[in-house]
Amino acid sequence: MANDLNGRVALITGASRGIGAAIARTLAADGVRLGLASRSGDDLGMDGVVAMPCDVRDAAALARVAAATAERFGGIDILIVNAGVGAYGPFLELPAEQLEEMIDVNVKGALYAVRATLPYLLKSDAGEIVTIASEAGRRGLPNEAVYCASKFAQVGLTRALDHELREKGIRCTNVCPGGVSTDFAMGRGRTPGMAALDGMMRPDDVAEVVEFVLTRSRNHRILEVALRPVTETSWG
Repeated sequence: MANDLNGRVALITGASRGIGAAIARTLAADGVRLGLASRSGDDLGMDGVVAMPCDVRDAAALARVAAATAERFGGIDILIVNAGVGAYGPFLELPAEQLEEMIDVNVKGALYAVRATLPYLLKSDAGEIVTIASEAGRRGLPNEAVYCASKFAQVGLTRALDHELREKGIRCTNVCPGGVSTDFAMGRGRTPGMAALDGMMRPDDVAEVVEFVLTRSRNHRILEVALRPVTETSWG
């Protein structure tokens, strides 16, 4: 029997655009009540959501969003770890500030998001953590060394949390997309209008996978979903 999401409460990081915004729209259509964290604090034009500006590198800011969401809706059932940044290019040519940003946003941001929401998830009767990782978190790729390192960290974090939290009723899933056509990494290895974008997946494709994971019966869990556009090569 599918798991009904109506009335559940989800906190989504990086929610104002791209994959995060698509997940927010999809879950809202399922009746999920939303806490949306983003640098801009954009509420996506939705009514009845908690939308707050939040840099995930700031643990205190994430704690405030989680507390506000839980206070408004009576708890938190679902965490979507989505906020992320990327930069592509030869390792020695990567600017130091981009290296630091990827580690701070992708790795520390994921850690801080879990720390902020876990006390509420432990009180839920159907807790979920879904990490929007990447195919770059499953295998090393050229010109993506630091991005891969940060995404491997996310994948490892979520796998380890599965061991720790399964018996406490919290399911932990890595969703690992390949190329998705968004403004992600624009000017950092991607350029507007580049031909490769046309063959990539769309944010809604990833959102549908997240919805599928969350709606599975509670008698099992999905540990990892890997998806790629048909135009993208298989790496083994």
